[in-house]
Amino acid sequence: MKGMKPLKQLKLSVPAQSAPITSFLTASGTFHDGDLLLNMKGLKLTSEDKKKSPADAKEIDLQFSLEDLETIKVIGKGSGGVVQLVRHKWIGTLFALKVIQMNIQEEIRKQIVQELKINQASQCPHIVVCYHSFYHNGAISLVFEYMDRESLTDVIRQLKTILEPYLAVLCKQVLQGLVYLHHERHVIHRDIKPSNLLVNQKGEVKITDFGVSAMLASSMGQRDTFVGTYNYMSPERISGKAYDYKSDIWSLGLVILECAIGRFPFIQSEDQQGGPTFYELLDAIVSKPPPTAPSDQFSPEFCSFVSACIQKDPKDRSSALDLLSHPFIKKFEDKDIDLAILVSGLEAPINFLK
Repeated sequence: MKGMKPLKQLKLSVPAQSAPITSFLTASGTFHDGDLLLNMKGLKLTSEDKKKSPADAKEIDLQFSLEDLETIKVIGKGSGGVVQLVRHKWIGTLFALKVIQMNIQEEIRKQIVQELKINQASQCPHIVVCYHSFYHNGAISLVFEYMDRESLTDVIRQLKTILEPYLAVLCKQVLQGLVYLHHERHVIHRDIKPSNLLVNQKGEVKITDFGVSAMLASSMGQRDTFVGTYNYMSPERISGKAYDYKSDIWSLGLVILECAIGRFPFIQSEDQQGGPTFYELLDAIVSKPPPTAPSDQFSPEFCSFVSACIQKDPKDRSSALDLLSHPFIKKFEDKDIDLAILVSGLEAPINFLK
């Protein structure tokens, strides 16, 4: 949000519950797990970092409840939940509110808390900030910063294709987000796709929907191996094998190639009706050569970058850190390419000033 500083602290509030929540309590009535404090008044997540600088003390700390938010419209739907554009009734700030219906199971509770702690930190400018989380009436509500040009899906829908200079700038930001997740947080995103790469009018690209949604989806009985959208799954993932950080690189390669050619890489033409079925996609990903960027349409650097991502054997794929030094990324670094110019001409998702 314009003018809003990143929050250093996430407060997770849960109303008093009956049977399920009492199993977590100690004899004293409070459950203490690191920086997680849980009692009958709710759940609170406090920062483990007790050494706050004077600058930290001056940072904005928005305190509000779900009742302080009013819905403007639904901006996204998926198997994991619904995303709404909401506005704070008193200060007018816009947020994206994701509501996921679920039942918290004790065995995954700590995993969810760990993911929420990753999501709440704004240590990386290419990860969408999660300001608050709430649990109420069987649903978890996550309050995120609102990216006012929404997702890369919306950008592709309007522009059809994106030129290489802008792709390089976009890709660099996503790679910086993945380096943060992979090397600093040791997290596999598992669902890199256009709808999970958000854009704002300043030309910033940020990764969203990692960890928490995956954990929540798995808690609702879905197979953990197949959390995520199978269209962008790597060969090792879609075939049920073990996978690591390199599975995110395969997904990124498909996304970037899709942005360049204007269609999902496993669809043969723009006129093809519908996408491939799961079994058709499984066969294509596992048994056939991976898609490539047409060398007669794109630069050698771009073709090389896509190839470095979309390798069937994960050992042959480059890491996010290595890709930041790829010639395709370096080619445009000193060209002063402003992604804000690209998105400035897009139709705004909503005229919220009316």
